[in-house]
Amino acid sequence: MTEKTTLAASWGRSPLARWAPIPLRLIVGFGFMQHGFAKMSRGPDAFAAILHALGVPAPHFMAWVSILIELLGGLTVLVGAFLPLASIPLAILLLVAVFTVHLPNGFSSIKLIGVTAGVPQFGPVGYEVNVLYLACLAALVLGGAGPFALDAFLQARNEPSVPRVDQPSGLPCSVVNTNSSSATCSGIAARSASTNMECSRTSRRDFLVFV
Repeated sequence: MTEKTTLAASWGRSPLARWAPIPLRLIVGFGFMQHGFAKMSRGPDAFAAILHALGVPAPHFMAWVSILIELLGGLTVLVGAFLPLASIPLAILLLVAVFTVHLPNGFSSIKLIGVTAGVPQFGPVGYEVNVLYLACLAALVLGGAGPFALDAFLQARNEPSVPRVDQPSGLPCSVVNTNSSSATCSGIAARSASTNMECSRTSRRDFLVFV
């Protein structure tokens, strides 16, 4: 148990851990955009007909809204931009799909019924993939977009630059709190202590000569 905890802690401190959000961004962003492009290739009217059969109000308007959310939202996830804000319409879209389409079909998204003439036959799709997408979005929002993200670039650009502080002569060592200054101060303190010892020895010798 201790060994497993040590391995988990070492992975959390590993430089590779910061790259973990990148695969999530790639698969989630590309997945949403691919679904949007698929709806566009079949025509928005075809998707509007499906929404009308499901009883969705204003099916043509909602078809375009869904397509734009998938395309633009997938792009924002892919580049790591405004993830907390972009995840809200994407999560709503996933939850609507779960409760209007996939929930009656159960959890599993892959249901192999049989093979006919060498072609596999699958049953109705469950909500498994939707939950996986929701989990990935939650991980990205809570853990950050990671390297090569537009959010990180904008944050670094907006941060004020910290000017370099040099220690003026005569100031105490506690004014500057850097590793190099600490090492310099330690050296000064050591030389000062050595000088004080020499002065003490000289004073004792002078006292003996005087006596």
